[in-house]
Amino acid sequence: MGRKVHGRILRSGFGPDHVIGTSLLSMYGEFGCLNDARKVFDEMHVRDLVSWSSVIACYVENGQPQGGLVMLRGMVYEGIELDSVTMLSVAEACGKVGCLKLAKSVHGYGIRKEMVGDASLRNSLIVMYSQCSYLCGAKGVFEGVGDRSTSCWTSMISSCNQNGCFEEAIDAFRKMQESGVEVNEVTMISVLSCCARLGWLKEGMSVHSFILRREMNGADLDIGPALMDFYAAFWKISSCEKLLHLIGNSSVVSWNTLISIYAHEGLNKEAMVLFARMLEKGLMPDPFSLASSTSASADAGSILFGQQIHGHVMKRGFRDEFVQNSLMDMYSKCGFVDFAYAIFDKIREKSIVTWNCMISGFSQNGISVEALKLFDEMYFNCIDINDVTLLSAIQACSNSGYLEKGKWIHHKLIVSGMQRDLYIDTALVDMYAKSGDLLTAKVVFDNMAEKSVVSWSAMIAAYGIHGQLTSATTLFTKMVDSHIKPNEITFLNILSACRHAGSVEKGKFYFDLMKDYGMVPNAEHFASIVDLLSRAGDINGAYEIIKSTCLPIDASTWGALLNGCRIHGRMDLINNIHKELRELRTDDTGHYTLLSNIYAEGGNWYESRKVRSRMEGLGLKKVPGFSSIEIDKKIYRFGAGDTSSEWQMKEIYMFLENFQSLAQEQGCDVECHGTMFGTSVFFEDYRQYNLQRETRSCIL
Repeated sequence: MGRKVHGRILRSGFGPDHVIGTSLLSMYGEFGCLNDARKVFDEMHVRDLVSWSSVIACYVENGQPQGGLVMLRGMVYEGIELDSVTMLSVAEACGKVGCLKLAKSVHGYGIRKEMVGDASLRNSLIVMYSQCSYLCGAKGVFEGVGDRSTSCWTSMISSCNQNGCFEEAIDAFRKMQESGVEVNEVTMISVLSCCARLGWLKEGMSVHSFILRREMNGADLDIGPALMDFYAAFWKISSCEKLLHLIGNSSVVSWNTLISIYAHEGLNKEAMVLFARMLEKGLMPDPFSLASSTSASADAGSILFGQQIHGHVMKRGFRDEFVQNSLMDMYSKCGFVDFAYAIFDKIREKSIVTWNCMISGFSQNGISVEALKLFDEMYFNCIDINDVTLLSAIQACSNSGYLEKGKWIHHKLIVSGMQRDLYIDTALVDMYAKSGDLLTAKVVFDNMAEKSVVSWSAMIAAYGIHGQLTSATTLFTKMVDSHIKPNEITFLNILSACRHAGSVEKGKFYFDLMKDYGMVPNAEHFASIVDLLSRAGDINGAYEIIKSTCLPIDASTWGALLNGCRIHGRMDLINNIHKELRELRTDDTGHYTLLSNIYAEGGNWYESRKVRSRMEGLGLKKVPGFSSIEIDKKIYRFGAGDTSSEWQMKEIYMFLENFQSLAQEQGCDVECHGTMFGTSVFFEDYRQYNLQRETRSCIL
């Protein structure tokens, strides 16, 4: 309708009128149509103070403060002096950009032109300095005000809150009451936030009582959501639910707030149910609640619910970056990376958050090559890279064993002068260890300014991967002596180190030590200790550990025992393990494949075929394994039965045959089991390869 009116104005010949032009500027600004507003401004023959102020306000109010400051420069260039109204928009732009130097210049200009007596401008200057993280400047403006209004006190309280000075904010609130100035809803929101961050439950509840006594209605003025955020900080979820019930349907923000609270606290099912109830009541979710609901469905692994939210987003025509990124994250966490990339590919203007989301999605799903391709695309297109980008890229190098690329990223991190944090250093330790460079991993670890339990655990894992059990156990002791309490991952890593080294006694020691730290072993810990005992030949001991626990045992633990039975020929337990796996209805094809191979190696082809038929009945297919190796700064990926490099096959298989002979001469027991699935050892593949070559030669 606004554009129709604009068209009518142009046809009537009123287009050049600067008063009408200024009104059109304001209209387009309110609807967020910046391009239309700028076009109207550029076509104006006369640009006065009002029109310049309007176009600056359009940019600032629509989230483009840099554009507003560019227009300010043009205004100054044309010699038009600012008034207090223009200064309001300029101060807001400076605060949003966070440029303290420019903020001080604007403040100085206001002093020289004697504008700071304006109450609205003083409040804007307080907020501006607060957004620039310069609380001293905000206090200076505040203390220079004689007769302080409600908005002035509220701006100062909010500034203290935003800059982490929570007790100062509470103190200002007390002084505000003592001075007899009336508080408003915005004041109480800041005070509630301070109480939550200080952990003051009792004081916050007193503030809630104060709100009720003053008969402030939180349904329409966001006190309801603020109260919900406060109680959520203390895990008072029932209080949040009661508040939502009292508010009812009058506040969409309150529904959105509770959805985000559920998602943040890991109550994913409750978040999804509340989102569905919200839609049933005809309430329209905003981008924030859509993102929270999508996050809940991702954490719950509910791809169906996530797709329904995606459909809702498409119907509503949402193009919000926050929502798009949450959808990408949801599809990535559920394993549908192609869907995530389809969303990514359609986004025209990609922010660094969007790039990071997609790189992380590829990395988390083991598609490291694509993750690094995106990283290279960012780098060569001069797109800003932050610590999150580097962290995802390092993790991708770690997953793929791409050592040279990891070193290059590490080098760029150093020369760029980017602040290194705990997460990046820990990721570098993990990357170097998994890529075979244990020495550099140790150097990075030793040079870390700060070490968390995650860092210590990563280095313990590094020693375990390289078979250095003594170093791993020494580091564990040093960690405990440094008053760092080990967690579940730490124990899993030290158990894994014991498993790699075949140290049964130490494995048992650390498994029992978990109880001293008040930890109950989970499925991964049981699988690790069972695998250690089974490989060492203590099948009965491993079986006793499984039977002695009251916790549910998952398929990985039974699979570890099954593998031990295969190694040591304990066929008497195979049927019992088969029964347990059948009851668990696992979808891991590795266990079924191993079971079928065991039956085949024992000559029981009937049971072997039954297991294979069961796999087919469940719709399971053996996923082929792949390995990767870095040669001359290039990653090569290959799998079982790979004949893509025929000229190298003869050399590879001959080397492996010689290696087996050498190992047997040294007294090593080299497993050599043939199977019906084509996973036999290398010389069987080699013989088949030679047979195929000879057949082709005869035919020719």
